[in-house]
Amino acid sequence: MSEGVLRADAERNRERILAAAEEAFLERGASVPLEEVARRAKVGIGTLYRRFPTREALLAATSNERFKAVAETSRVRDAALGPKEALRRFLEEFAKNASFYRSLAASLGTVIQHGTPGCTAITTEGERLLLRAQDVGIIRPDASFDDIVWMVSAIAIAVEKESMPTVRIAHLVDLLLSGMLVR
Repeated sequence: MSEGVLRADAERNRERILAAAEEAFLERGASVPLEEVARRAKVGIGTLYRRFPTREALLAATSNERFKAVAETSRVRDAALGPKEALRRFLEEFAKNASFYRSLAASLGTVIQHGTPGCTAITTEGERLLLRAQDVGIIRPDASFDDIVWMVSAIAIAVEKESMPTVRIAHLVDLLLSGMLVR
């Protein structure tokens, strides 16, 4: 077989794995056995692990487009909002996306370190917004993006079983920002 055929076959396997993972994660949460994902994708578990060596790598890949969209939306609306409101809106959207799959939030800190375009975009945008708010003296200088990731994870975990998570997320983000404000 030629190298091009193998590459096309590998890409088809990757796409099947991502589609199966999305379906499984939505149905059963991020902790679904990866063997089930491989079975749904009709590939061997070895093929899944060659493409995605860890569960977090697979979660990063399935979250890629959502994370890119959060970052892009934030950048586009940035000029219309002040630093605090821009950060607030970003945090709310980040928390909503961190709870997209049940149990995703528990490994969010590891997931966003995988360097997918979406993970890089959401990290870059979050760091930019935090620095912007710190530069104008609104947010405490000792707050870091890592702190934000941990707090967003906690918010996402807290709303996993809520019937109206958007309202609860907004409230918890308000509490988070209150704790980060310069006094």
